[in-house]
Amino acid sequence: MAMAFKVSPTIFFPIFSIIISVFISFSKAQKVPAIYVFGDSLLDVGNNNYLTISVAKANFPHNGIDFPTKKATGRFCNGKNAADFLAEKVGLPTSPPYLFASGGAGIFNGTDDELRQSIPLTKQVGYYSQVCADLQQQLGTQAAQDHLSKSLHVVLIGSNDIFGYLDSSSTQTQYTPEQYVDLMVSTLKQHLQRIQSLGARKFVLLGTGPVGCCPARRNDKTGECNEKGNSMSAKYSDGLKSMMQQLKPALGINYSFFETYGIFRNIEQNPSSYGFNETKAACCGLGYLNAKAPCLPVSSYCPNRRDHVFWDFYHPTEATHRILVEHCFQGSTYTVPMNVEELVSL
Repeated sequence: MAMAFKVSPTIFFPIFSIIISVFISFSKAQKVPAIYVFGDSLLDVGNNNYLTISVAKANFPHNGIDFPTKKATGRFCNGKNAADFLAEKVGLPTSPPYLFASGGAGIFNGTDDELRQSIPLTKQVGYYSQVCADLQQQLGTQAAQDHLSKSLHVVLIGSNDIFGYLDSSSTQTQYTPEQYVDLMVSTLKQHLQRIQSLGARKFVLLGTGPVGCCPARRNDKTGECNEKGNSMSAKYSDGLKSMMQQLKPALGINYSFFETYGIFRNIEQNPSSYGFNETKAACCGLGYLNAKAPCLPVSSYCPNRRDHVFWDFYHPTEATHRILVEHCFQGSTYTVPMNVEELVSL
């Protein structure tokens, strides 16, 4: 069973009309009915293009230079991202931009939500509930439940919340880093519980990478990583792992958790073993480490994107996304308690 969605933008937020097309046949190459993708710019396939006044967009060159169409699509990348590669792995077309994963989104409803710059997780889950309701009307309760229980629900979010903490003296006064991370985990837990209550049974959860090693967050003089940000990412990853271990028996779910933090640190320490030459500087940007501006049409960009870990000042290259999905799907020491391929087969 495959699904197609269309979006119609309106004022304030693209409040959409849902058109669901359900096809009777299930392709032999298709391993799951659908993938529902929640998160931030690392998984955004163009959702922010529909946010009328948002500046958190990537629908301009040089983004998309290595995408099959050679055009910018709204992905914060030179080509495909992890959402694309996961879809390929399970025999599905790339997820359409359907107002879930959104560049700039966070677990918390921050200023980006107030300024209509992104779709925070709260709204993403709200949109998902509308999809579930439409599925029940279209398919009937039992068939809709069967569809949702077999589909993958992919979640990657948290980096923007950590950046928000690092950039806000008032938030740092209110919470210690440990308290803030605990609040991130507990808030995300509530969102996952709601998604489960609507019918989800298979989750792919990805932790944040070492956010302090993004080109934009490195030291302006030495190029060294911001270890405070990295420490928060590591604590968040540990918190997610513990939370999912508790949620599995409590909610009757199955999941695959990917330790993004661990594999990124390994790539940084052993870049050549992954085919990289440059781990610090962005491929596309301006200034020191190409980290003083986004990848804009006026920015310079590297001729070989394959040897760079980072595409722009915050986001990985297509090559990095591909490596992450390979490890996440087929399994490695960074994937627990099972890989995505095993999760799909359940």
